[in-house]
Amino acid sequence: MSIIEVRNLTKSYRVYKKREGLADSIRGLFHREYSEVEAVRGIDLNVEQGEFVAFLGPNGAGKTTTLKLLSGVINPTSGTAEVMGFVPWQRKNEYRRRFALVMGQKNQLWWDLPAQESYRLHQQIYGLDREQAQATLNELSDLLDVTRLLSQPVRELSLGERMKMELIAAMLHSPEVLFLDEPTIGLDVIAQHNIQKFLRYYQEKRKITILLTSHYMKDVAALCKRVVIVAGGRIEYDGSLAGIIDKFSGSKIITLQFADGHRPSLAAFGEVLDENWPKVRVRVSRADVPRVLAETLRDNPIEDVSVEDPPLEDVIADLFRESSERSEGERSKSEASSTARY
Repeated sequence: MSIIEVRNLTKSYRVYKKREGLADSIRGLFHREYSEVEAVRGIDLNVEQGEFVAFLGPNGAGKTTTLKLLSGVINPTSGTAEVMGFVPWQRKNEYRRRFALVMGQKNQLWWDLPAQESYRLHQQIYGLDREQAQATLNELSDLLDVTRLLSQPVRELSLGERMKMELIAAMLHSPEVLFLDEPTIGLDVIAQHNIQKFLRYYQEKRKITILLTSHYMKDVAALCKRVVIVAGGRIEYDGSLAGIIDKFSGSKIITLQFADGHRPSLAAFGEVLDENWPKVRVRVSRADVPRVLAETLRDNPIEDVSVEDPPLEDVIADLFRESSERSEGERSKSEASSTARY
């Protein structure tokens, strides 16, 4: 059963183009120029109940805007969306009680007060039974190992500890849908691992639906079976993590270990990535792998050889780069068109 249904969702902004210099600033008072920025462009998305979905894309791709739309923080320009049967931007109280949004760069806790004071306020806001709220708090703080820190002012906590407290605040009312926007941003490896472990355990236990944005591929690999890639406000891919390499990578990485003393010219092998003789790593197009291997094994003494897919991070980075360049070109054309109109 689909718990999130999105159809042709779009969000655009009309942005005033401020010119530099006194003369242009004065001119702008009488003749303003605007550009249309399309943050989200016709997204279609279905998420089933209990799924843990990664929502990936380069900066400015529309990820956070989409989460804000699904949370009802902003209104769309066009299109429809339903989450648990609710239209998010109608902002009904029944909907607010059933989802949560965590943004890694935004704080929802009182900075100078202990986190437990903010939790008491959340209990009142959501109308939670005191004993049930305390039981949930005990469970979450125990899982995240922060019970000893509940009475400590938030400003005295480390970034990783604050992020754990933010997660507790978001889950105190036991939401059925959780939107996570960069929850591990800026955290060290240990803190990232601890939050990954908690999210994986809690999601499996409670069967909640989670939509996660992150620039850390380790978050995605550890937590999500399904990946949605958005670029330029559009969905470019929706499928498994492994399927990304099959669809977007046109190359393989071949590692060759030559017999001692043998050092051939590498020009014919492909793009050389690393030389550490007698071992060499080269990038070869998928179509050329059989030929390169056959010729290499025929003409050279080889002690070891391996063929691997390129790192997932590299494939996604290349995809993001290409999408950003394409979006930048489209944006330039749009700005030129908007300037001409206004």
